[in-house]
Amino acid sequence: MLQRILLFFIFLNPFFVAQSQKIELDHVTKNELQEAKYPSDSSATAAFLFKKAKTTFKYIEKQGFVSYTDIQIKLKIYKKEGLTWANFKIPFYIGYKTLNDEMVDLISAITYNVENEKIVKTKVTSEGKFKEQINEYWGSKSITFPNVKVGSIIELRYVLKTENLSTLPEFQFQYEIPVKEVEYTTEIPEFYLYKGIQKGNVEVNKEEVIENTSQSFSSQYNQTKSLSYRQIKTTYKVKNVPSIKVEPYVNNIENYYGMLAHELQTIRMPDEPPKQIAKTWDDVAKSIYDEKDFGGELNKNKYFLEAVNVLIGNTTTIEERAKKIFYFVKSSMNWNGKFGYFPKQGVEVAYSDKVGNVAEINLILVAMLRMGGLEADPVLLSTRENGLALFPNRTLLNYVIAAVKLEDRMVLLDATDKYSEFNVLPIRDLNWYGRLIKRDGSSEELDLMPKGSSIEVLNMMASINVRGEVTGKIRDQYFDYKALEFREKYNGVSKESYIENLEKKNNGLQLQDYEVANNTDLLKPIVENYSFTDTNSIEIIGDKMYLYPLLFFTTTENPFKQEDREFPIDFRYPFQKKYNISLSLPDGYSIETLPLSKATAMPENRGTFKYSISGVGNQIQLLFSTEMNQVVFEADYYKILQNFFKEMINKETERIVLKKN
Repeated sequence: MLQRILLFFIFLNPFFVAQSQKIELDHVTKNELQEAKYPSDSSATAAFLFKKAKTTFKYIEKQGFVSYTDIQIKLKIYKKEGLTWANFKIPFYIGYKTLNDEMVDLISAITYNVENEKIVKTKVTSEGKFKEQINEYWGSKSITFPNVKVGSIIELRYVLKTENLSTLPEFQFQYEIPVKEVEYTTEIPEFYLYKGIQKGNVEVNKEEVIENTSQSFSSQYNQTKSLSYRQIKTTYKVKNVPSIKVEPYVNNIENYYGMLAHELQTIRMPDEPPKQIAKTWDDVAKSIYDEKDFGGELNKNKYFLEAVNVLIGNTTTIEERAKKIFYFVKSSMNWNGKFGYFPKQGVEVAYSDKVGNVAEINLILVAMLRMGGLEADPVLLSTRENGLALFPNRTLLNYVIAAVKLEDRMVLLDATDKYSEFNVLPIRDLNWYGRLIKRDGSSEELDLMPKGSSIEVLNMMASINVRGEVTGKIRDQYFDYKALEFREKYNGVSKESYIENLEKKNNGLQLQDYEVANNTDLLKPIVENYSFTDTNSIEIIGDKMYLYPLLFFTTTENPFKQEDREFPIDFRYPFQKKYNISLSLPDGYSIETLPLSKATAMPENRGTFKYSISGVGNQIQLLFSTEMNQVVFEADYYKILQNFFKEMINKETERIVLKKN
């Protein structure tokens, strides 16, 4: 499960109670405005002085309870880099099928500054408020604060209304800037029992009481009625939340922010037996599959019958059949950039127009594979950018791909990406686990992470002259995910821009005769060929030359610098990089010192590097390979991984010494 590596825990019993001063908006002091740096973190570019929220339930006749979350924020800008915090985006869900869209009501937004020794308030006007639709499931309200500069304090208050009581809005209390004080209160009618889930590893103080309450509401005849009941009031508090430290090779840093979520477990209305609401992933998957906009769309097939018959007509194996159908859908359909697991216009219209969202394209793919006699099923997932789904809830998923079973393996397919290949998903899909749904509505967890290694092979033949200049030729080949990333990053980039970038990246290299092959032929690896002149890789001192065997490809810095690691390390896919380098010595020079060959492996062969070097006559031959066989490493494996990279870099940076004869 996703929870295998994430740090989170469930609130079952009250924590100790923390006392704090009352925190309120509209109480900005001159001292706060003149404070030059955040007291406990002088590097902070900005800081939340407080964040406060309260979730309450309001009863509406014939509709029932609706939740309102009132959020208040007070934030201080300390440095120029912190000015980006003057732009807020508040997301809200609009993808419900049976509920009204969520709504955001902006109460106040103010910038505070000191001018001529006086506190000046500047309110956000209508020009600073924007509402936009991110996709068919999410909208956002944006607020741009005016007159913001270093030293400013901004205050924001808004209310989020939602009819979806299966979860409460997530409350985030940790960011990439520190938070001085946090308080979150929920007042939940006794009819609803929620499980509180904390993500992250910040200690939160919790106080919980049961109290009597009542509220008035208007009937359909405009009469005032009163409803009395007990409610569970829970207050979560935490002070001095440190900023989250961004580390390299993290799947999505937002997965590890300190947050609170609440999942509805039970509804217990008066005079009714308790109703268990908490769902499993099987329940979520089946509920989606049973929707006519999902399972119903999968059952449609008349619109492509002729195409499938033509495609599979001359095939002899099921793999050949699967590939023909996959490449047909990928080449004939065009993705409109929209995510989601429900079709928007329907598969038939999308097929006719040759344009569709993720669901339309990949459900067409599943349906065609099934019609072709293959065992194929849809797979629901949350993309890397969307984050990990911590508990079963359909709103946490945003994508669907196809899985087809061949004789000896399961192959995952996504026909939305023009550069994806057979069993090579777009990087956005590689988010640990998905949920495969079978024809009968049952489901199973499916590992999305690639198993085979993606390879890059670089061959270099070069000569060194007496001035320490290196000239030569390079052939670089990229396979599978290496090729996918190359195509996505550089297709569409001009040849001149790419060469300029490559020269800059490799310490001022000078390139000539650059050519790249198979940019659009996905069945073949990307192949780069070019000549080069390198004037910066060799140091001459007296009658000796000093050089790294890998020249300008030498890694000199360990990406894992921190002493400790909080989060899992995610390499996205297994990989192997091989260098085959042949160097000819300059006339009049011979080898004085050559590094020793070495091979190192992490425990359980999770990663290896091999360094084999030899020198005969005026030739030096280096074979160097790095292989990462595991994709995700637990945080407690960090030291081993860090030392592995340290050993590898130490070996790479050992110099060859050439002496003048």
